Amino acid sequence: MPSPELVQLAAVVLAALIVGGAVYVVALPYFSGARKAERRVANVMLGQTKMRVKTAVQPLQTRRKQVQETIKDLEAKQKAQRRVSLRTKLLRAGLSITPRSYYLFSAASGLLGGLIMLLIGWGPILALLVAFACAFGLPRFVLWRLIKRRQDKFLVELANAIDIIVRGIKSGLPLSDCLTMIAGEAPEPVKSEFAELVEQQKVGVPLGRAFERMYERMPLQEVSFFAIVVAIQAQTGGNLAEALGNLSQVLRDRYRLQAKVKAFSAEAKASAMIIGALPPTVMLLVYLTSPDYIGVLFHERLGKIFLIASGMWMLIGIFVMRKMINFDY
Repeated sequence: MPSPELVQLAAVVLAALIVGGAVYVVALPYFSGARKAERRVANVMLGQTKMRVKTAVQPLQTRRKQVQETIKDLEAKQKAQRRVSLRTKLLRAGLSITPRSYYLFSAASGLLGGLIMLLIGWGPILALLVAFACAFGLPRFVLWRLIKRRQDKFLVELANAIDIIVRGIKSGLPLSDCLTMIAGEAPEPVKSEFAELVEQQKVGVPLGRAFERMYERMPLQEVSFFAIVVAIQAQTGGNLAEALGNLSQVLRDRYRLQAKVKAFSAEAKASAMIIGALPPTVMLLVYLTSPDYIGVLFHERLGKIFLIASGMWMLIGIFVMRKMINFDY
């Protein structure tokens, strides 16, 4: 069973990590320039709006205004639904379980984790911390991974699905028949998402509302682009095949750009992983080979202070490296 000093040290380290993470989340936008960039974009958009009011209204400008209002309405509806329910998250992950089953799984995971820690001889405080992590952290992480994997599969096949719509429209088929074709022949998860879209159309749901619900289940910018193109064509008219063809090319270019970003950042990510894992690995090896040499850090008061300080600096360094290797495009 761990000594009281070790339990106290673990509690202090956990508290330091929580405080460091909270400070990072709150203070990073102000140091990274994100707030300044948002204010600058808002000022530019305000200036463009004032110039647009001063310009005389012409037919072309009227159509542009309709397009802008349509995009603005769609974006406003999407922003109004920022808080996502658990049921929606389960749908995004492609799981057919209910929120009640998810909560039961989380409770069982927490109880099992805490019981295992008690059986191997850990104290009740550490067992409680592990149970809390297994009940609230582990299920959320698994759900997030399932959502991310499903969205990646959807992006790979979305451009091909749009190409099918383009070829169908050029051959004379209506949009509804093209959507039905995708719902029956496309691979998962595109097949299930478009099948839900077709089923909603059959029961009388408007196409725009059906796309909004599709975006709720699959909150990707590519899906938003698709919905905006179809909505604009429905209100203003035009060549839908040409618009969707351009959208398909844009989606493929975005996918290629994403692949290039991953390739270019692979070396930086590997370096960050090595740098982040090196200090604890060296400490573990020294502890296994010469426990008396490094035991001063665990038994002396000054050594514990050094451990806590170094852990916080390591955490800050990992967050900084993660921010450096994540690119927005």
